[in-house]
Amino acid sequence: MIEGYVRGLSEAGASRVAVVGGKGAQLGELAGIDGARVPDGFCVTTEAFRRAVAEVPSIGRRLDRLCALDREDREGVRALSAELRAGIEVVGVPDGVAAAVTGALARLGTGAAWAVRSSATAEDLPTASSAGQHDSYLNVVGPEAVLRHISRCWASLFTERAVTYRQRSGIDHRSVRMAVVVQRMVVPDASGVLFTADPVTGNRKVATVDAVLGLGEALVSGLVNPDVFTVREGEIVARTVRTKERAVRALPDDCGTREAAVEPRRQGEPALTDAQVVRLVALGRRLEAHFGRPQDIEWCLDGEEFRIVQSRPITTLFPVPEVRDRGNRVYVSVGHQQMMTDPMKPLGLSMWQLTAMVPMHAAGGRLFVDVTRSLASPAARAGLLDLSGRSDPLTRDALETVLDREGFVPSLPDARPGGPGTGGAAAPVETDPAVVTALVQRSEASLAALERGIRSQSGPELFDFLLQAFEEHKRVLGDPLSMQAIMAGMEATWWLNDRLREWLGEKNAADQLTLSAPGNITSEMGLALLDVADVIRPHPEVVAFLRGVGHEDSLEGLGKLTGGAEARAAIGAFLDRYGMRCAGEIDITRPRWRERPGTLVPAILDNVRNFGPGAAGRRFAQGREQARKKAEELLSRLRELPDGERKAAETQRMIDRVRTFIGYREYPKYMIVSRQFVYKRALLAEADRLVRAGVLAEREDAFFLTFQEFHQAARSQRVDDGLVRRRKLAFRSYQALTPPRALTSEGEALNGAYRRDGVPAGALAGLPVSAGTVEGRARVVFDMSKADLEAGDILVTTFTDPSWSPLFVGIAGLVTEVGGLMTHGAVIAREYGLPAVVGVERATRLIRDGQRIRVHGTDGYVEILG
Repeated sequence: MIEGYVRGLSEAGASRVAVVGGKGAQLGELAGIDGARVPDGFCVTTEAFRRAVAEVPSIGRRLDRLCALDREDREGVRALSAELRAGIEVVGVPDGVAAAVTGALARLGTGAAWAVRSSATAEDLPTASSAGQHDSYLNVVGPEAVLRHISRCWASLFTERAVTYRQRSGIDHRSVRMAVVVQRMVVPDASGVLFTADPVTGNRKVATVDAVLGLGEALVSGLVNPDVFTVREGEIVARTVRTKERAVRALPDDCGTREAAVEPRRQGEPALTDAQVVRLVALGRRLEAHFGRPQDIEWCLDGEEFRIVQSRPITTLFPVPEVRDRGNRVYVSVGHQQMMTDPMKPLGLSMWQLTAMVPMHAAGGRLFVDVTRSLASPAARAGLLDLSGRSDPLTRDALETVLDREGFVPSLPDARPGGPGTGGAAAPVETDPAVVTALVQRSEASLAALERGIRSQSGPELFDFLLQAFEEHKRVLGDPLSMQAIMAGMEATWWLNDRLREWLGEKNAADQLTLSAPGNITSEMGLALLDVADVIRPHPEVVAFLRGVGHEDSLEGLGKLTGGAEARAAIGAFLDRYGMRCAGEIDITRPRWRERPGTLVPAILDNVRNFGPGAAGRRFAQGREQARKKAEELLSRLRELPDGERKAAETQRMIDRVRTFIGYREYPKYMIVSRQFVYKRALLAEADRLVRAGVLAEREDAFFLTFQEFHQAARSQRVDDGLVRRRKLAFRSYQALTPPRALTSEGEALNGAYRRDGVPAGALAGLPVSAGTVEGRARVVFDMSKADLEAGDILVTTFTDPSWSPLFVGIAGLVTEVGGLMTHGAVIAREYGLPAVVGVERATRLIRDGQRIRVHGTDGYVEILG
């Protein structure tokens, strides 16, 4: 069995991760690349690790306990991790493994010093680098010391930081094994790290080199600041050379390393010459091409030769959309406009693409629109920047940053008048509620036809039917009258805000003028849940039952309780109207309220606790009265101005117009998710058929196929299991990424910045979307099903799509990281009169749950009070 405990690096490679770990597999792969000089060595295999830990008392029970711990239980993680490490180090290296290791050392030559390096099966992977999570040791001298440090590497699988990293990455502790790489020690002149893409901006055409004198441990430990070289297309475009007073060197006659003073003549010199930097980056590009993605490369300069001691994928980069055109492109995030920046599964992505009005590109589980052509045309550029600036100034700033780079976006002439795509602006839609009524009726008729037509469809015919349904979907969504109605409400909002600020100095006047505007399906949903609470409140048994319901539980058993039949009917009626909604609803794979009604229970219980009977009607009436009084006040002030009667008349027309159309702004999204739920139920029935046929292991596996692949599976009755597994791993990696507002074809991720005065020192800047100032307790919430809100609380979250609106009725203010003036959260905040600031970068990390904060919804900033 001894031969199973050691493998030469030449026997390792990308396919041997399970045997030699991620680092060992990567080093074995590197050793086979022309020009990549890897120090000689061998791997102590995961079988050796398995043999050692089998001797640790109660190892299985301890691992089960570790897996069961909540990742927030820091003390539990700390204590159990220490137990596991101690147990492994006490066992040491079993005799058979020790014999294999000493034999391998003898074959490579006696008297050498060694680097002993951890190599877990879950590190240096495309989806999880585990960089710095496990221990490695330099300048280890003698077989006994090597064996001792191998045991320490094994134990480092259970450092507190490694355990926490796996918990965050969703990796089962029981599934991970530790191999160890033993390599001949290099005593370098200089060491460092090469990133073949800029790790800060993501730009794939920019490489950065960090370099220090001596061993790279000085860089990793933070002992010294490195020289930094920035290289683009083979040319150094920026450099920072540090004064070098200290370096880390190998001890000449013993194990370990030491700090040493740098001789004065070298302190001001760069660690690498320009020629060496360019040569190193060229080598890095070869490694990047071999592995097919940007690399984080650790290197040593040994004489005039670069030695590569590690290369791992840079897992923090946001992917770039894959397109055939190799020219410069600029993409804008769809998720930031749809208020859903979480990753979507492949079925959700592909179906949104198939039903969208413009082409969309997938990257990192998110969707992007290519706006390059619009930016290239002066007239289109002005329109895009104006719209972006009004809805999300951060997106506009990101686009302007790209435009400031001379030559990145080519300039194209505007389309000639009368040329293709021009036809003059459509006549403005008349201010008439009947327009909205007719549009809603058209959408409902189309939905009813879809429901009738889909009932008899299954197998490949279902997918053919859906492809036709998607065309009808786009026809309804792109109805010119619908677009005119939406724009009428938005343009009236902008007109009122601009003119009333100019004439009266009134900021964001439309916020109060649109309170309780009629026909807003999303704000009506929040009020409808107040009515559900009215039915439940008088029945203590029902309330007690609901307190025990988890968000994944059904409501079976409710009908047996006193008042349960009425409660079930009220919840059922709500779900009949709104059950197709859910958090992240643009992704068809997300569980809908109809599928998981327990999600709504916390909001219902909050309403039971925080409101009295009839709150919905009172709240709507109060909002309508506030809007009426505000309109009277503004019109009265306008009439006192020069030319006041004309200004007042124009303003009255715009008030009528905004109240006629602003509520309809929410309806098309409601129509989209209503149709999506019909599609989803049919597709799940098809997935169930494929499960019964043995084609899919479980119905949710269909979510990891694109619509086109699902269609093919229905035809062929075959699915590639490996594809589903790979997609699940990729989706998990996408969950760790934050999508940028704008992205270039070079990989540069841009999020923009606020460039304005008037924000107090220490305050968090954002976009004002609903006027007013409120102070209260911050409740940082990531999952609405776990929200616990009291009256007067301020909701702080990443984003709010329409499904969050039931929470809005019980809060005093809103702060989000994502959003714009006309996105759903902003519209509903104005309807309910909630001061709101959106687009507050890192709000959920900078504001702690329970802190008191003050939200300035008129001026667009948040103060943290303590």
